[in-house]
This record gives sequence, structure tokens and C-alpha cells, in this order.
Amino acid sequence: MKSIAVIGGGITGVTTAYALAKRGYAATLFEKHRYSAMETSFANGGQLSASNAEVWNHHSTIIKGLKWMLKSDAPLLVNPKPSWHKLSWFAEFIGNIPNYRTNTIETTRLAIAARQHLFAWAEAEGVEFDLKKQGILHIYRDKKGFDHAGEVSKLLAEGGLPRRAVTPDEMKAIEPTLAGTYYGGYFTESDSTGDIHKFTVGMAAAAERLGVKTLYGREVTALASDGTQASVALKAGDYDDTIETLQFDGMVVCAGVASRQFAAQLGDRVNIYPVKGYSITVNLLDAQSQTSAPNVSLLDDETKLVTSRLGIDRFRVAGTAEFNGYNKDIRADRIRPLIDWVERCFPGVNTRQVIPWAGLRPMMPNLMPRVGRGQQANVFYNTGHGHLGWTLSAVTADMVSGVIDQASQ
Repeated sequence: MKSIAVIGGGITGVTTAYALAKRGYAATLFEKHRYSAMETSFANGGQLSASNAEVWNHHSTIIKGLKWMLKSDAPLLVNPKPSWHKLSWFAEFIGNIPNYRTNTIETTRLAIAARQHLFAWAEAEGVEFDLKKQGILHIYRDKKGFDHAGEVSKLLAEGGLPRRAVTPDEMKAIEPTLAGTYYGGYFTESDSTGDIHKFTVGMAAAAERLGVKTLYGREVTALASDGTQASVALKAGDYDDTIETLQFDGMVVCAGVASRQFAAQLGDRVNIYPVKGYSITVNLLDAQSQTSAPNVSLLDDETKLVTSRLGIDRFRVAGTAEFNGYNKDIRADRIRPLIDWVERCFPGVNTRQVIPWAGLRPMMPNLMPRVGRGQQANVFYNTGHGHLGWTLSAVTADMVSGVIDQASQ
């Protein structure tokens, strides 16, 4: 296989196209938007967080989901309206609870391996993306949450990630701007943050320099493969519904939440569910806000919110999980808790200018990315990364390009 179609121009598709180009493949990247990184890779929490590798397949997640089901501002919200897709996904989610330990350890290993690729690529290509290597501080308000984090830390350690417990006084020394009363925290010095959109756009430009052909503003309508030739049917343009079909030696599906429908066309079952997350970007327009916003990234386990400082004048807060189908509405009752959290934890930050956003995380029931072959010999997948898309993207891109190498021999 020499010519490879890469379906999707988010973080996963862009890094896959780049990794393939580095291995000498003629990759063509398809993206329905006019630019890369315009959906889930646009405004996420910004964390490159091996310390957030714990998978969600835990009994406590089920209990919280049931408890919060009718609370509109809950960190985890499930629309009770049933659908076969949702029911089948949750059935598989529950079925993977026994794999919680194994998958958490494996995700940790993947996240650590991803760092070396991501940082090396950014340095080699001169990609600037507001990178901060100042660690991530997990914060806990009660003993129960802190004790659970201690058990998670043991799993992270098995995966190769050291993180240390810190007292409230140590938390204050790590991030002096943080207000409030806390039981304790865990600090992972090796984690970092940055702007996923800037990174993806920079890597897309780097991929083009390596010879990747990018077809933006071209919506893919159908995929097919006979095992030898892979075909991509797509619209001629934004305002032209004429269908054109292009042929390739192989293809990689990196289409986020659309991967499920494309996989079905190719005879594969990839049971991705779109789990909506929200973010706000607080523009730090005055000197007081800039000095009052944190520089160290935070993860608040109780509210399921994460933060990243993006340069001098932006502060990103993101999180929550909403199971509500392919719905990208930005709900005021879901954004308000994020603003309230900023005002409570960082009272010196002016929240007059806040930009809300929502995106759909492509999540598999076991919370592990789907990386590897499909049923057809020339079909491959790199998708379903859930809440760790950016964190894992570089290593899974390298993995899938390696699988394609093996298939080509």
C-alpha cells in the first residue's frame, strides 16, 4: 500500500497523516470543514495528561450517573430518553468494569509513550502551541475523593507514571492563586498543557510540507473497500453536491464521532458514542486577571473540570460529560457551572469576557482507542480516544502507521 486516504482532519487524522508521510506513504487527508481542528479538536481542556488515564468503567461512575440524571448542571448527565445505540454502549461499558484496572494501566503507558512523539514532532516542525510543562495538580475537597485518588495512583505507577500526594499547604505553594479549602491533592510534575487547535493546525501544515495532500471543505459521503482498493466518495465542494469518487490502496478512519457510521459502511462495528464536553475560554484582559489566573494546570475530581493557561491572556476551563446523542448545542445551564467554578476558585479573574464551546468526544465503551485493522485487509482505524484524544494522539498515530507498514510487507 502506497496511497492512503485519511478520513478526518482533527488531531487524530492530522497526526496519522503526518506519521504516514514520515514513513513514505502518499497520504491524502479528507476534512469536511474548511480548516483542520474545527470540531472536537478546537477548544478542549488543553491537558496532555497521563495522570488522567483512569478509565471510567467503575461502579462509582454508574452510581453518580444515576444520582445526577435529573440534575441539569451535573458533571455527568445522561439524557434518559432511550436509544439502541445508547443502551448497547452502556451495556458494553458495564461489561468492561472488570477491565478497569488493566485498561487504566495500559492507557497510562500509552500516554507516557505519546509524549516523546508529540514533543519531538513539535520541536522538529517548529510548532508553537502555548506549551506549559508545569505539571497537573489534582485537587480534592474530602477524604473519600483523596483516598480514591491514592488507589488510582497505584495503577498509574504500574503504568510507569509517578505522581505524589500533596498537602493543602503544598498545593498552595504549587499554585498560589487557588482559593478554597481542600483536603489534599496529587501532583504530576511530568504532565503538561497547551492549545490543541494551534498544535493541530501546525502539524497539518507540517504534514503538507512532507507531501500530504489535504482536501478541506470536502464532505465524505461514503467509504468502501474490496480489500485491494479503497474508495472515498465525497462532495465536490461546500456548495456543490456533485459526488466524486477517489481510489486508494488503503484508508484509515480517524473521523471522531462519525467513525461509527463509516465503519458500518466498511463492514466493521466501532461502537463509538458521542460524549459531549463543554469548555469556556476566559479572556484575561487586565493585569489583575492575568496575575490571578493559575499557571499550573488543575483537575477538580469533584466537578470533573480541568484547566489550562494558554499564554498570557487566555484561561481554559473544560469538562463535564453529557450523553445526549449527536447534539452540539451549547447549553447555558451547562456553561454556568464552569463560570461559577472560576469565580469561586479564582475570584480575582474577571469573567466579563467568556467564550463558550461544546464538542463531542468519540468514546468507546471500554474507553480505549480503536487502533488497528478492519475486516478488509486495507482498512484501518485510529479513533475513539474519548477524553484523552490529544494526550494519546501521537502514539496511536505512530501505532497505526506501523500496522499499515506490516500489512504492506
